[in-house]
Amino acid sequence: MSAYLHALGVTCSLGHGKAAVARALFEGSPHGLYARDGWVPRRALPVSEVSAPLPGVPEGLEHRDTRNHRLLTEAVGEIGAEVAAAIARFGAHRIGVVIGTSNTGIEEATDHIAAHGRDGAWPGAYRYNGQELGAPAAFVAEWLGLGGPCHGLSTACTSGARALITARRLLRLDLCDAVICGGADTLCRLATHGFHALEAMAGERCQPFAAARSGIHIGEAAAVFLMTREPGPVTFSGSGASSDAYHMSSPEPDGRGASEAMRAALACAGLDATSIDYVNLHGTATEHNDAMESHAMQAVFGNGVPCSSTKWLTGHTLGAAGALEAAFCWLSLTDPERRLPPHPHGHAIDPALAPLAFVAAGDRLPPGRRHVMSNSFAFGGNNASLVFSHTA
Repeated sequence: MSAYLHALGVTCSLGHGKAAVARALFEGSPHGLYARDGWVPRRALPVSEVSAPLPGVPEGLEHRDTRNHRLLTEAVGEIGAEVAAAIARFGAHRIGVVIGTSNTGIEEATDHIAAHGRDGAWPGAYRYNGQELGAPAAFVAEWLGLGGPCHGLSTACTSGARALITARRLLRLDLCDAVICGGADTLCRLATHGFHALEAMAGERCQPFAAARSGIHIGEAAAVFLMTREPGPVTFSGSGASSDAYHMSSPEPDGRGASEAMRAALACAGLDATSIDYVNLHGTATEHNDAMESHAMQAVFGNGVPCSSTKWLTGHTLGAAGALEAAFCWLSLTDPERRLPPHPHGHAIDPALAPLAFVAAGDRLPPGRRHVMSNSFAFGGNNASLVFSHTA
C-alpha cells in the first residue's frame, strides 16, 4: 500500500515554516548556532537553537505547556488547513497522531525536580505528564480533538523516522484515514550531559565525514506531516528497519544492520539501488557512526549515489531528526528547481572512509519521477531507512 505525505509543517534553527527552512537548506546557509553556557559543566557548548519566538500553546492547554509543545504548536499550525479538511472529510475519530521524541518535557521537569529538592515542594507549574514520552502525541490529539490512535515513540535518533513507519502501518491496517506524524525534540541538559559523558560533543559546528570530525552538536526541531492513502505531492514509497543490538551506544562497525534497513526499504518500495537519486545520510560527525555509514552506503549503493548529511546545518535534533530529514527530502522532491541539500565542503573528507558522492552546492535531482532515501541510525543498533518518491 502506498501512503502519501500531503502537507509539511516544520520549524528548526534554519527558520519557521517550509519557505524559510527550504531557503536556508538549499543555500547551505546555517542559522541559529550559538555557544551557550549551562548545557554541560564548565564549557560553552555550540547548539543549533530555534532563536525566533515560539507561539504559546493553544488556549485551554496551559497544563501541557512545554517548549516541546510550543515547537509542535508552530509546526502543526502550518498544516492546520489541511488537518481541518481531513477532519471534515473523515471525522476526528478516523485521524491518528504518532509523534517521536527523546526529550519531550524533561528540561522543564529538571528545573521542577531541582526546585522540589531545594524547597521541599513541587512548583505549581509541575505536571508529571509533561515529561512522559507520549506527551507530544497526546498534546496534538487533545488540541485538535482527535479520536484516532495516539502513539508516542521514543527509539532515540530513529524516533521521528519510526513515527512515519507506524503511521503508514495504521493506514494499511485501516485503523485511520489520515495520520499526523513526525517528531519533536528540544534542547535538554539530560541529553547534553549524556553525550558529553560519552565524549561525543564537538566544540564547534559538526563536520560530518570530515577527517577532523570530533562529534555532534545538538539542535532542536519539530517536523510533522499529514499522511493519507489518497495521492499527494510526495509518496512514502517504502521503509525498512533493523535492530543489530551490537552495542548500547556504538554502531556495528561493518554497517550490517544499517545496510539491512536500506535494502529492506528498497524492497518495500519495489526499487533497486540504481533507482535512488539521493540519500540523506544520518551523518552525525562522530568517528564511529560516519565510518559505519560509509561502509553500509558503499555496500548498498557503491559510491555513485548523491548524498549529504544535513546535521551541520541543524545540529543533531535527536528524536526529531528522522522526521526533520524526511522533511528535507519532501522539500527537495517538491522544489520546482529540484535542489538538493549540500554537504559541507569546507573540510577535507576522511580518506580512511569508504568513498561517497557528496552533494555540492547547486546539485539537483534529475527530471521526471524521482526517488530519495533518508537514513536514521540510533543507539542500540536501532536502524530505519525511508524511501520517498515524487508522485507522478
